[in-house]
Amino acid sequence: MGTFKIEGGQTLQGEITPQGAKNEALQILCAVLLTEETITIHNIPDILDVNKLIDLLERLGVKTEKLGKGAYSFKADEIDLEYLQSVQFKEDGKGLRGSIMIVGPLLARFGKGYIPKPGGDKIGRRRLDTHFEGLIKLGARFRYNREEYFYGVEAEKLKGTFMLLDEASVTGTANIVMASVLAEGTTTIYNAACEPYLQQLCKMLNRMGAKISGVGSNLLTIEGVEKLSGTTHTMLPDMIEIGSWIGLAAMTQSELTIKNAGWGSLGQIPNVFRKLGITLEKRGDDIYIPSHTDGYEIQSYIDGSILTVSDAPWPGFTPDLLSIVLVVATQARGSVLIHQKMFESRLFFVDKLIDMGAKIILCDPHRATVIGHDFKSRLKATTMTSPDIRAGVSLLIAALSAKGTSTIHNIEQIDRGYENIDERLRAIGARIERI
Repeated sequence: MGTFKIEGGQTLQGEITPQGAKNEALQILCAVLLTEETITIHNIPDILDVNKLIDLLERLGVKTEKLGKGAYSFKADEIDLEYLQSVQFKEDGKGLRGSIMIVGPLLARFGKGYIPKPGGDKIGRRRLDTHFEGLIKLGARFRYNREEYFYGVEAEKLKGTFMLLDEASVTGTANIVMASVLAEGTTTIYNAACEPYLQQLCKMLNRMGAKISGVGSNLLTIEGVEKLSGTTHTMLPDMIEIGSWIGLAAMTQSELTIKNAGWGSLGQIPNVFRKLGITLEKRGDDIYIPSHTDGYEIQSYIDGSILTVSDAPWPGFTPDLLSIVLVVATQARGSVLIHQKMFESRLFFVDKLIDMGAKIILCDPHRATVIGHDFKSRLKATTMTSPDIRAGVSLLIAALSAKGTSTIHNIEQIDRGYENIDERLRAIGARIERI
């Protein structure tokens, strides 16, 4: 189990460039299974979860070639379908949540798709019903081995249909879209997710020859085609990492510039941080954050009531940044209610912040009230363990702002989502060591 040793209380300065988007990468990489032609992808983040998926694709028979930093080519012209029934696949597939999205492409192209129950963050229940109900509506037969936790779908030929998703699941929508592009006839998906990453997937599929309309809305119409061709695709910058760096700048009262931030795809993120009192400047496609030497003040609603920050499907605020917002609020002037609607275990890391001196009331598994210190009382260093990717980075930001030397164990969780985070933080003045 890896460990970070962090000497907190340092002021940072400089520029930091966000990595490619992790959540987009997991979708786009699965889409290479839809064609036998070569697909070239740029700005792939070098992180544990993405590298695991690339390894899984290679074991499945996809030919991969690294072309340079963040650039790969993929050719899925000789897929080993027998691997899907192997003991090795049952072990390989369960360690990564994103592996569920190989099912739709495999089903569409080869008539069968299998996956062991995926792992991932322990942030609460993350059901797979939306994925499989959508594939069943397209004509797939579903089976589930309860003893081995092994899912399967099979079909001679998928047929387009109308479906109303029971939730706007991003990965569920991606899986169904990738199955639908090769289905016979027209598929209409209502209550589809419309996150920028899903939009990127649809745009890439259209370049490959798919016929998807309504991209960016929650109503997608897909006319099935016989086959897809190769293409080239470039990932968006990771919006979760961008939000993390905004929070880091505020908590450490540092002057930072986030380069090539992709403003057009950030949605509510700048607005939410501004409501916490953080100053953000748009400079071209960069975000400039001045040093908040006088602190920052949380806004109230127009009637004077306490601000609530909650998550919602796009274009609402992403749940992946609520833990960052919570940490940032610990040093604000004022109070805020954090409402994590989508996952019931994601706020359980607040006990570690309370140990550091934060004033937080955990109301229930979904809500926490934060009373800010206004930098009059610094968080104090401590030893802690990262429970998941986003909470781990939130604790890292808290440690970088704290007085004294902190230790964070289980940093493999952080490595799953953030590329060379310690090196990049040292480049802007952080005192962080991997031990």
